[in-house]
Amino acid sequence: MKTSLKPKYDMRFLFSCLFLVSFFNGFSQDEPPKIQPIVKIDSLYREDQFYFSITYNMLVQGPEGLKQDKFSAGFSTGFLRDIPLNKKRTFAIAPGLGFSYQNYYQNLTVSTTVDGSYLYGVNNYNEFVSNRFRQYSVDLPIEFRWRNSTFESTKFWRIYAGFKFSYVFAAKSILNDGETTYKIKNNPDLNDFQYGAYISAGYNTWNVYAYYGLNPLYKSYVKTLNGESVNMRTLNLGLMFYIL
Repeated sequence: MKTSLKPKYDMRFLFSCLFLVSFFNGFSQDEPPKIQPIVKIDSLYREDQFYFSITYNMLVQGPEGLKQDKFSAGFSTGFLRDIPLNKKRTFAIAPGLGFSYQNYYQNLTVSTTVDGSYLYGVNNYNEFVSNRFRQYSVDLPIEFRWRNSTFESTKFWRIYAGFKFSYVFAAKSILNDGETTYKIKNNPDLNDFQYGAYISAGYNTWNVYAYYGLNPLYKSYVKTLNGESVNMRTLNLGLMFYIL
């Protein structure tokens, strides 16, 4: 009489299938660990490395009768190296290098005589057709900075005060008196080295800007036809923009 072993093997096969199913099910549920990105805090950040300004230019402390006509515009641009002075980086010093263009429409006229010497006069506007003066300079600014910035935000209040030393490498005045046009380039009577103080203050992008020249545009010996000294200085008012 033969004994059937089929049920025994069927049970083994069933248990093996259940084991394999539970193994693969458990394996499929094991997800790989997620790697969280590491956010680095820039505790050594710097602010306001590039600048650009646009200004309205005025002449002050000039001879009697000095007036300006039209809109005398100027602009400057450059790079500043921000050097924080405290741990919170709210105080800093920033030396830099830049370029400026200044344009003036006014009634201080410069003409030449037959022997090539220069004549300076303060004339009424009905005595000439047009008169302008412009100059180009390389600037060396240095700023003393306060701001309430943090590494998390680029929007903050700032007050920056500084000094600017400029070398005028090109200048030109053009006078049209109705009969003759006088074009004078790089007038030797101009002060090639100019310097002044400025301040810039504001929030985020918009900052008011003011610059006052501490030395005159022309050298001390320059006088008008009636004997007045031409020791006028510059006052530039406008907007300053800073870029990281």
